[in-house]
Amino acid sequence: MPVEHRRSVVALALIASFMVFVDSTIVNVTLAQLATHLNASRAELEWSLNAYTLSFAALMLGAGAIADTLGAKRAFLTGLVVFTASSAVCAMAGSMLMLNLARLVQGAGSALLLPSALVLATASATDEHTRHRLVSWWAAAGGAGMAAGPLIGGGLVALANWRAVFAVNVVIGIPAAIWALRSMPSVVRRARRLDLAGMGMATAFIGGLVFALIEAPTRGWLDPAVLGAAALTIAGLIAFVWVERSVRAPLLPPKLYADRGFAAAAAQGTLLNFAFYGVLFTMSLLLQQGRGLSPLVTGLLFLPLTGLISIANLCSAPLARRLGRPAVLAIGQAVLTLALLGLAWASTSTAVWPMVLALVPIGFSSGLLVPTMTAQSIAAVEPDLHGAASAAFNTSRQIGGAIGVATFGPLLGTAHNLSSGFVSCTIVAAAASIAGLCVSAVGAVGRRTPVPVPSAACDS
Repeated sequence: MPVEHRRSVVALALIASFMVFVDSTIVNVTLAQLATHLNASRAELEWSLNAYTLSFAALMLGAGAIADTLGAKRAFLTGLVVFTASSAVCAMAGSMLMLNLARLVQGAGSALLLPSALVLATASATDEHTRHRLVSWWAAAGGAGMAAGPLIGGGLVALANWRAVFAVNVVIGIPAAIWALRSMPSVVRRARRLDLAGMGMATAFIGGLVFALIEAPTRGWLDPAVLGAAALTIAGLIAFVWVERSVRAPLLPPKLYADRGFAAAAAQGTLLNFAFYGVLFTMSLLLQQGRGLSPLVTGLLFLPLTGLISIANLCSAPLARRLGRPAVLAIGQAVLTLALLGLAWASTSTAVWPMVLALVPIGFSSGLLVPTMTAQSIAAVEPDLHGAASAAFNTSRQIGGAIGVATFGPLLGTAHNLSSGFVSCTIVAAAASIAGLCVSAVGAVGRRTPVPVPSAACDS
């Protein structure tokens, strides 16, 4: 791949990662204006956030298969167009129904963008270290987007109104699409049939699971909608397993999970997000409801965490080159475990600063872990399965985060008080981190030799 093409591909992949994760957090600051301008109910406001998460998680497995089958460039451009167009609809929405439906479509565009961006970025790698470095940049861009979302959103709302939060995606998306069309080469993939039945069943069971986990804390597990989603999850999973066993080109090839390195990375990713997002959710409640802090101050207190994630993302590749990937994973999990236990101890103080201090190693260790796990998930897999591997890994992380929030919320609510409940939550999170450390050890023992990184075949 020519140098100018390689630079364009990497830059576009970083822009895509930034945009996807910005939109996972930027809408939070628009809720007050949405309630006033569109007469939104609390449930409608919650779904302006949840609709994006639901379709993003439910469709990612299928999106990875599309990237492998139809080509990462096509998947990337399609995702970018869908994301940009749906953002324009969000900006013009005249009702919450229209906005939330557009957010569903926006999540679908993001599901296509994320795995295809990673495939395109790593296709230019000529060796294992370069690939890990590119994954680190991709992860850092996403982490920066997640951290910058509330700040960018707050600035746009202050300068204009809530519509500017969505319109900015159009301003970025259209030039990015033109740039991609003109400069991005097509990464050639081996022919592989698209498993449409598997994609449908995967969407059904993952979508049902995420919906149930989102709604159960407020509706209750016996609510008809939650029970229906749970039934859809079970039926969809059974049908998915049956379909996957009967087709020639399954959505999740058996050799994917047969590789111990990939399976360990997916399990670690699930456990990491379970602990990380569960603790963030409950700590936010503790600071606001238990300590009386405003949402703005609470958000500012999380900046050391989110900022350090991006910095640590960039440190992961040099550390992996020096120490080896298994060592980085083990160190990251060990530091995270100790930091979570430290957070449990810090939360017993009446002062807030010890908790903020404990967020520093949590952010740094999490930032080391994510790109290292991502690199491991694709290291021993043939290039034509990078999309499926990336999508499966990120889907497992999304599910882990949803389970963490659904688990820790009731655990916090049933405690004698918020402080004791938060201590229980952080101890459970530390236990999940210890489990991740054990999984890392098992994955390191059975790790296969990485598949050689070929020069990406391209046609301009």
